[in-house]
Amino acid sequence: MAAGSMSLVPGNRDRRPCLMISAAADAAGMRQAGSAGSKRSAAAARLSRPVIEQLVRAAAAAPSMHNTQPWRFRVTDAGRGIELRADPARQLPSGDPGGWAVHIACGAALFNLRLAAGVAGWQAVVRLLPDPGAPLLLATVRFGGHYRAGDVERDLHAAIEDRRTNRQPFSNQPVPARVLARMTEAAGAEGAILHILDRSETVRVLQLAADAERAQLADPAYHAELARWVGGQRDRDGIPDTALGPRSPDFPTPVRDFTPRSRPGPAGYARFEDAPQRVLLTATAAGIATCPLTQPLETSDAWLVRDSRSGIEQPQMIVRIGYAPPVPPAPRRPVGDILDEPEPPASG
Repeated sequence: MAAGSMSLVPGNRDRRPCLMISAAADAAGMRQAGSAGSKRSAAAARLSRPVIEQLVRAAAAAPSMHNTQPWRFRVTDAGRGIELRADPARQLPSGDPGGWAVHIACGAALFNLRLAAGVAGWQAVVRLLPDPGAPLLLATVRFGGHYRAGDVERDLHAAIEDRRTNRQPFSNQPVPARVLARMTEAAGAEGAILHILDRSETVRVLQLAADAERAQLADPAYHAELARWVGGQRDRDGIPDTALGPRSPDFPTPVRDFTPRSRPGPAGYARFEDAPQRVLLTATAAGIATCPLTQPLETSDAWLVRDSRSGIEQPQMIVRIGYAPPVPPAPRRPVGDILDEPEPPASG
């Protein structure tokens, strides 16, 4: 789950959709993933290289805008810790000029790393933004003593590799109330809040997304950015043709339009669900498809997304959820490309 996220959850004629809006985004990543596990020792741990690569591989499976994967990791203290840094070369100057999406993506990677460490048997102790003089250093993770993961953590860990951004039409089958309850609990465990919105509010957010995308598509720099990161056959990063979805023939499509000038040929058309929806990693474990819908949050008018009844909370992520056929995974960079070697010890 991204650090402090907002998700749009299913709606139909009889069930109200939901929004989750971050309440304490600066606290996300601080907690040991889940609450069912238990610590067995407070002693510091030194992890082997294969275990560290396993943790980084899980972290790098996190979602990111246009699948830019804007993170780097570095082993510290002879395997007793890992640093997570933002990679400015992978920040989107048009789509993410302020770095919001980079921080959300790195928060998701941090959560995956914490989760993988716990399931591997090690307590992860996180410090966010530990050095004011190093703004790209987003978090440090130190490995404490042995940790016994609970069932919830193991289920979420198993869902890391299964999570996909699914841009296909979803069915109108409602997501069960028990899944929504689990998502609400998961949000609270990470310092976020899941709000329930009525159907008209869902329509309003979708219209904001359509308006924001229309403004983005009028910017030549945004088109150039799409051309760099979207389309074609990709094996390391970006969004390949196989991961792109069709357009709706009836109303604004509830997925991003990647097709203008970014790849040849028509995108195709298909009828989408009546009321799109938003997500958490918990949804993947329940067999539910997910797709971010963040265009309104990429503009200076992001505050308009907030429900007027939610006070001063700040929306951090919109995600559509529902049931859909499976889609192939997006490519990932190899661990060797994102894991930096530790600095050699000072001589003399």
